[in-house]
Amino acid sequence: MSLELQIYDTFTAQKRPLETLQPGECKVYCCGPTVYDMSHLGHGRAALLPDVLVRFLRYSGLKVTYARNVTDVNEKIVKRAEAAGQSEAELAQHFLDEYHHDLDAMRVLRPDIEPTVSGHIQEIIEMTQTLVDKGLAYPLEGDVYFSVPDFPDYGKLSKRDMEGQRAGGRVAVDERKRDPADFALWKAGKPGEPTWDSPWGAGRPGWHIECSAMSRTQLGDSFDIHAGGMDLIFPHHENEIAQSQGACGHDTFARYWVHNGFVNFAGEKMSKSLGNFFTMREVTALYHPEVLRWFLLSVHYRRGVNFDVEVACPSCGVAMSGEAQQAGKCESCGAEADREALRSRVRFPGLEEADDRVAYVYETLAAAQAFVANGVEDDGGEVDPAIAAFLDAFVAKMNDDLNTAAAFAELSEPLSVVNRLLASKKGVDKNVRKRSIKRFVDQMSAVASICGCFERDAEGYLAERRDLKARRIGLDVAKVESLLAERAQAREDKDWAQADAVRDQLAELGVKIRDVAGQSSWAL
Repeated sequence: MSLELQIYDTFTAQKRPLETLQPGECKVYCCGPTVYDMSHLGHGRAALLPDVLVRFLRYSGLKVTYARNVTDVNEKIVKRAEAAGQSEAELAQHFLDEYHHDLDAMRVLRPDIEPTVSGHIQEIIEMTQTLVDKGLAYPLEGDVYFSVPDFPDYGKLSKRDMEGQRAGGRVAVDERKRDPADFALWKAGKPGEPTWDSPWGAGRPGWHIECSAMSRTQLGDSFDIHAGGMDLIFPHHENEIAQSQGACGHDTFARYWVHNGFVNFAGEKMSKSLGNFFTMREVTALYHPEVLRWFLLSVHYRRGVNFDVEVACPSCGVAMSGEAQQAGKCESCGAEADREALRSRVRFPGLEEADDRVAYVYETLAAAQAFVANGVEDDGGEVDPAIAAFLDAFVAKMNDDLNTAAAFAELSEPLSVVNRLLASKKGVDKNVRKRSIKRFVDQMSAVASICGCFERDAEGYLAERRDLKARRIGLDVAKVESLLAERAQAREDKDWAQADAVRDQLAELGVKIRDVAGQSSWAL
């Protein structure tokens, strides 16, 4: 399969055909987590962009090497470890394990390479020394700063004018610097922090130099695609370009810069610093991880995702606005409620819709798989036109800047056609019917490999989803099982009136019954 991907490059501010350094190969780097706490939905979305990119590149026939770093040396880790009575390494490993757990649940592929800052200290020191030797950085009382005015191309990624720029992100203002925009490559050690010996004294790396050193070590001086959240464009990625190009002496670092939009809550970017975040674990305790994956992919990666949250006041039961949730005070009754109290009354409308949609796809897929399980073959003959065109249309949308939202929309007509073919034999040649359903099942396997959804066993997914929904709505599962047993006994006794009466009771609870081949199952 030929590569036809057009991808938006932040540096040139336009969609460009992907042309890799080495034909048939692609090297991808993504800024990963700083592991000091549980990961929120913004971290999940940042991991999904390179995941879908890598999946699609591999589907298109490329050999992909994917690296995603881990920041395990950071002042936040130091503070959290001290408070927890752990070493920095123990705390970082714990939260890295939790990060992996959450992403594994969402079917996010593990990177081929996962470099850590602590494992690349020597490479960081060497790159810093190279920048000093070239006159692009200067030592200052145990610190080392990059000299921004000495790198003329600074600001081209973020489209910022150098005039008036100040150090940003995690860099504190320091009046000792030659220029306010200069940023730290190496920081002198402080009491209680882990330090390493260097030519400038004991210290630790600055934030930005980490990724330059790790990407160079793992992927080379230049590679194909650098991914990350839009919040990293300035200063982090801008600084990476300056460091890497300055140290390596060429004008290419990453050939393409690909950035995902934010997850927004109550009109603001979801982040730990603002306190307006939900962890992936909190959400997937209520909704299947695949629902969260679908929800995040149902919006184009460069757009913001609006994460709407409905919360009922614990005191009066009235829905609270986003502002009231942030303030922790109900607008209706004036009662105050802390974060944990509000979280016990939360509902996510967008995830409810995604939950229904993913269940519909899996229900269709389960029925189609059961149909073809009896040995139905696709001999390449005539199939329904909507199904014949389905996969090509899906791939075309993915080739247009990984437009997962538009690609998902291509599922609608084939799903409708398959359900119609499964429900009735009338008006359709039996071989066309069989081939069409078989072709759909095969194409859905390709779709699953690209988007990471619908890879699970359909019946197993539906059972997990049902149990989670029952928990959300407070359904008494034991009562449902008891009524199902009562109905089964009535059917065995051929007491059809009683069986129908029990079915009606279950329907009042929102329970749907499926009777297939003498077996009954239930869904919500």
